[in-house]
Order: sequence, then C-alpha cells, then structure tokens
Amino acid sequence: MQTKFNDKKKIRRFVLIVEDEFINREVLGNILKEEYNILYAVNGREGLEIIRENASMISVILLDIMMPEMNGFELMEILQADEKLKHIPIIVLTAEGDSEVKCLTLGAADFIKKPYGLPEVIRARVMRTIELSEDRNFIYSAERDELTNLYSQAFFYEYAEMMDKYNPELKTDAVILNVEHFHLVNEIHGRNFGDQVLQVIGDVIREFLSGKEGLACRSEADTFFIYLEHHENYEELVQMVNGALSELSKSLHLRLRIGVYAKVEREILMEQRFSDARFACNTLRGNYMRDIAYYDMALRDRSIFMERLIGDMHEALEQKQFCVYYQPKYNIAGEEPFICSAEALVRWKHPKLGMIKPEVFLPVFEENGLISYLDHYVWREVAEQLGKWKKESDITVPVSVNVSRIDLYDRDLDEFLNDLLEENGLTQEQLLLEITESAYTSDTDQITEAVETLRENGFRIEMDDFGSGYSTLNVLTTMPVDVLKLDISFIRHIHEDQKALRMVKLIMDMAEFLEVPVIAEGVEIAAQYDYLKQMGCEIIQGYYFSKPLPAEEFAELYLDGIEQE
Repeated sequence: MQTKFNDKKKIRRFVLIVEDEFINREVLGNILKEEYNILYAVNGREGLEIIRENASMISVILLDIMMPEMNGFELMEILQADEKLKHIPIIVLTAEGDSEVKCLTLGAADFIKKPYGLPEVIRARVMRTIELSEDRNFIYSAERDELTNLYSQAFFYEYAEMMDKYNPELKTDAVILNVEHFHLVNEIHGRNFGDQVLQVIGDVIREFLSGKEGLACRSEADTFFIYLEHHENYEELVQMVNGALSELSKSLHLRLRIGVYAKVEREILMEQRFSDARFACNTLRGNYMRDIAYYDMALRDRSIFMERLIGDMHEALEQKQFCVYYQPKYNIAGEEPFICSAEALVRWKHPKLGMIKPEVFLPVFEENGLISYLDHYVWREVAEQLGKWKKESDITVPVSVNVSRIDLYDRDLDEFLNDLLEENGLTQEQLLLEITESAYTSDTDQITEAVETLRENGFRIEMDDFGSGYSTLNVLTTMPVDVLKLDISFIRHIHEDQKALRMVKLIMDMAEFLEVPVIAEGVEIAAQYDYLKQMGCEIIQGYYFSKPLPAEEFAELYLDGIEQE
C-alpha cells in the first residue's frame, strides 16, 4: 500500500479552494502548495466556472459554506446533479458543526473545521480524500462496461450474490437479452452506429429496472444479463427496446431474443442460473414467432441431455461411434439421371442412447466449438473410403464434406486437407467442400480469404443452405463459390405454392446469369423433380432418388447405375 501511495505523490494534482475570506485562502494555499497545484475562487459562482473548465484536472475541492453570490450548499447541489462533476470529492470548510448532516447528504467527503488546525492534519485529510476518490473511480471504471455504463460481468455476479444475501425471501429471475445477428448492424451501418444501438438498449434496461429490485450487465457484445425481482411478463421489455430503437432509426429492424429462468432456485450457482437462461434464449434461434422463452423442467432435461452429448463426444470419436452415410447426387440434365457425386452425412450410433439424429447433436457441437473435431473425423473417414473405393472398385465419384465456420479460422486447413488427399491417393476434385451460407455473414474478409485460398489450391466450394441466410444477394455477387445448394425450405413447397416456385426460378435465373450451377436438395416427390428439371436444374439430391446410405450400399447403387448405362 505504501508503494502505491508514494507513486501517487509523484503526480502534482490540482486542488480548488473556494473561500471568500482572503486570509483563509492564503493559509490553505500555503499549507498545500508544496504538494499540489492550487486554484482559487472567491465564491460558489466563480468556483463553478473554474470546475466546469477544469473538471478533468481537479482532484479535490475545499469548499466554504457561507459565501456571497452562491454559497457552498448551492454549489454542492449543482455538482451533485451533474453526472460529469459529481465525482469530484469535496472537503467542506466550516465552523458550524450542525451543518455536517446536510453536507454529507449533498456529497461531502470530509470536513476541515475552522479555525484551521495543524498543517499536517489538513494535508493528511486532503491526501486521504484524493486517494479514496481515485480508488473509488478506479473500481467504478472496472465494474462498469465503458459503452453502456452497466456492470461488467464479474462485478454483476458479485452484486447479484449480495442481492440474494440481503433479500433471502425475494423471488428472482435470471434474464438474458440477445440481439440476433447483431454483427450485421456493424457491417451494414458501421461500428459507431452499432455502439449507439447497444447504448440505447442499456438505457432501456436501466429504465425497465427503475423502481424494481435488480441490476444488469453487458456480458458480451450483444448480450445483456438482468437479475431482478420476479416479473410476470417481459413483453414490456421487448416493446420498450423496440420503441427506443425505432426512435434511433426507422429503418432498423432488429430481433430480440429473451431467455428467462423465472423464480430461480437459490441453491444453484449464479453462473448456472444464467447458463440456463441462455439455454432458453438459444431455443428461439430461427423461431420468428416468439421473442421470449422460459427455462422449465423440459428444457432442463434437454440441457442435461445436451451436456451428456458433449461429455460423450471425444469417446465417441475414439470408438468410431460416428458413422458416415452417403447421399447420392443425381445429374438430371440428360434423358436418364445418373449419380454424379454424393454428400457425406454423419450419424451417431450411441451405445446407450441408440441412433441420434444429426439435427440433435450438430447444433450442440457448433455452439460449443466442438464441431471442428467432428469435421476432421468425417474428412478422414471420407478420404479413407474414397481411397479404398478407388483401389478396390475403381469408384472415383466426388464426395462433398461439410466445412464449418470455425474450421475456416484454422490457418492449417488447406495443408490438413491436402495431406489427407495425398495419404489416400486422391485429388482435390474428389473432395468437395460444403460451406453454409451463414458462415459468410461474419468476419467476412477473413472467411473470404480462407475460401479463396482453398479454391486457388484446387478445391471446389459448394455453398450449402443457400437462401436461408440474411445476405443472399451480396453473397451471390461477392463471395467465392463454385456451386449453390438451394436450401430445402425452397424446394419443399414448389409443387403447391406459386410464390415458392417463382422464388426458385428467380434464384435459378440469377445463378445462371452469374454462371454458378445449382444443386437442389430435399427433393422427395416426382412433382418437385419435374419442376426442377423444367427450370434447368442439373443436379438434385433427396429421398426421391435415395436416402443417405452406408458406404457399402452406396457403392452397390453407384456400380449398378454404371452397369445399366
């Protein structure tokens, strides 16, 4: 502590003395001038002008109470009402002991009684007041998010625990508010505007908490935590935020997602309460019918199930519980369709839970960053299978594998894939890479650079789920892709919905104009097949031709097709 204090003394701080008596000003100035830069004011009005001009420099104000024009009480009231000035500590100079309560109410940090006593006592009081103020400001800056002035997450958890401690009977909610696809705001409107959006949300949350027992923090870029006394309906919060954002920009259309763990169980750790609220919030992804989701026993069971999947994953990889299936892609441009390639799809044969569908475990691994381990596993399995087919059956059909967004941040991705090909006697044309459209919507420059490198090294890039994202036209014109895979949601209704049919035709026309071929996935019935063929779609996949097959069955189907030719 002594070292810290001595370091502070090396800096000459500014002290403002507001005192109408000349002798008193001179006495205090002479006592302090060896260690501080002294500013003087003869009354409260003059003191206020000096404070406003030098607010960032003044470390403490020595303030007389009884002065002409503007007395000390009036000046303190003005300073307390100003967010930019209220942080400056005030030492009151007074001979009246009965005014101390009022001074403390107005924010006084300490008192120096008149007539002035020993100089070393005055210097010690000034020094201690400055030190306490600077320590308090340091803590304040650490506990607050600089952008929104809400708490930082670490302090938020501490204060939430204190709220529980001092309100043991209070029913409380853990709430998470998230702005979906917030990164697009920064990309479209710029980071400064994005900061304004976050500031507005922070202001609304403070307004929402006004009059309630509660507190809030900004946890991440676009995620806010709120801990408050139980509230029945959070639709009010959604409306308040949407209203404030509408005032900021009429053209801004953001979707809020709110996850609520209502009436939390006190024996559960604070971090876990918000983890549960986040789990509820994440269930709203892709669901545009609801803004609010509540954590309940059904979600708890699902959360436990998901945690088990995460815990079992590495053992599953070691034991090869993940099985690769191959769904044929058919070229339908000629008179007779034929298998031209395949897509590798993964299934999990869990020893205790049975067959787990990919739509169950893939989102869990993507959210937790584990998807890269599974991707590497699938790539290796596919490369080895392609090498085996090439040697034993003379099958050289290309197979597409999924490349997740997180994989594209790996600087060694290209080297890893090329090593796999070399080990199994394959070329880049035999391993096609599927990247979902959503992968292109964040960190655009870095993702684009990674994809360009893969293409330059001979890999063919297929954009999966095209049309399901938020920047489709931009992706079409600027992103490096070789093939578009039309999202299944477009195909599902083309035989019965004219709007869906026209949309597919529009995308087909744009793709043709840009000279990018289209693959239609999810084709299940003859009517869908007929429409796509009429529109000039060359490649389709789906249950109309074949479900995903184990490697042996796919090889048989492929070889049967060759024989029939």
